[in-house]
Amino acid sequence: MTADIVFINGQILTIDPENRILQAVALKENRILAVGDNAGIEKCIGSETKIIDLQGRSMLPGFIDSHLHVTLMAANTLGINCKAAHIKSVQNILGELQTKASQVPKGAWVRAWGFNETKVAEQRYPTRWELDAISTDHPIIVVRTCSHISAVNSKALELAGIDANTPDPPGGKIERDEKGVPTGVLIENAHMNMHHFSKFTETEIRQGLPLASQQLLANGITSVHDAGAYGPESLRILQQSTQTGDIQVRIYAMIGALNDSQEFVKKMMEAGVVTGLGNEQFKIGPVKVFIDGSSSGPTIATRQPYTSDRNNHGILYFGQEELNEALVTTHELGYQITAHAQGDRAIEMMLNCIETALQKQPRHNHRHRIEHAGITTPDLLKRMKELNVIPIPNPPFFYEFGEGYVKNYGERVNHMFPARDFIDEGIIAAAGSDSPITDCNPLLGIHTAVNRQTQAGLSVGDCQRIKRLEAIRLYTWNGAYASFDEHIKGSIEVGKLADMVVLSEPIMETPTERIKDITVEMTVLDGRIVYQKGEGEIRA
Repeated sequence: MTADIVFINGQILTIDPENRILQAVALKENRILAVGDNAGIEKCIGSETKIIDLQGRSMLPGFIDSHLHVTLMAANTLGINCKAAHIKSVQNILGELQTKASQVPKGAWVRAWGFNETKVAEQRYPTRWELDAISTDHPIIVVRTCSHISAVNSKALELAGIDANTPDPPGGKIERDEKGVPTGVLIENAHMNMHHFSKFTETEIRQGLPLASQQLLANGITSVHDAGAYGPESLRILQQSTQTGDIQVRIYAMIGALNDSQEFVKKMMEAGVVTGLGNEQFKIGPVKVFIDGSSSGPTIATRQPYTSDRNNHGILYFGQEELNEALVTTHELGYQITAHAQGDRAIEMMLNCIETALQKQPRHNHRHRIEHAGITTPDLLKRMKELNVIPIPNPPFFYEFGEGYVKNYGERVNHMFPARDFIDEGIIAAAGSDSPITDCNPLLGIHTAVNRQTQAGLSVGDCQRIKRLEAIRLYTWNGAYASFDEHIKGSIEVGKLADMVVLSEPIMETPTERIKDITVEMTVLDGRIVYQKGEGEIRA
């Protein structure tokens, strides 16, 4: 059988059980036809075969990001990016908002995202009154980089019905001044609830999806585990967009929303939509709820108080009994279950829930997950292993938020997203960027998992450093395993889907401190070249 495409003279990191590094690959239609050396692959070359000389560069399985938010990435292409290099102060942001307000009709939302109070000169959030000075006709929202906190103006508070008499919602906080007047800063569920009013329209989201898809392909990402957005309609939009081709990457879609996740889960259970429904392009994933907050906020639920504030243990969305009520039944109905759990207190609650579910109805191959699994101490690590739980850590968080972790959690950084411990314990962990919270570039995640350093060079829990092949596995085979797909993707082996990425250089020879500087030269998805550096996205 002759191949459609053959890659020769490469450093082929197969990520198979032996971690073989080979030389050449042959593709036929959407599958891998052969893997081996140049001489062995020659027999697959016919008169119509396209031959691509890798010239010693690395080819890897297509990257799998096991936790990000596709529709949020899409929506953010339409808002003000507070992570832009020129944004250095609250005043810079206010200027951008002023310009945007002058360009949109009266009453339309003005939105900004990616704000980080620790990265601006004033070291604070914009106030409600500063935002009012821009406009009281436009509702304005500035979303923190973690997407768990926002600052809004009076018009937005009015639309949401929030005033001095409004109580804090369960699992949330409305920040107030000394007179009890809301300052405009909304934390956790108070922020999540605001998105009933501030969310982008379906038309706006669909407008941004091709841009988000292109960004993923340009970073070598061929599969994502989508962790939901504001409102259940995002699931429908994702599915339809994979059918139209606006999203080209493969989607494993979690059943959950950033607001009212329990209600969404309940409706999906009633509809009978279960984990695994779908195909290679779009498949239903686990049921997901929120237990606690943001690691960089900081609002995660911890067993011991924050190092930076001895009176703060973070925020819980609900208690153990409510969590069990939300997830144990879904386990019994055959779903994979997961939860956003960052702090050790939240992780312990999720492990308690999984243990209860398995006691009620044992299931060998459940592959239940914990999204983020931020502070995983040795006792929790042991329970994770016993319960066969899959943690989904976020290596790139250290690069952007590491200084804050040291400040807020102290020595606990040695147990944050503990990739070395996961591997040594034989726990299969799969990595996610949580984009748009951080950059979706898997090479940045691999770099940070190997180096455990911040952008400024501060070491954060360097006892958890791992080797580069181990880090690559977090973003490939392990991601496939976390979605029950290791038989069709995650490694370069005969018969598997032809999803792969070509890098700008041989990653095994690149100095560890330069891994983040490697770029993606080509992305192959379903046997087709869908991205080539310098040419952008390539449509079939």
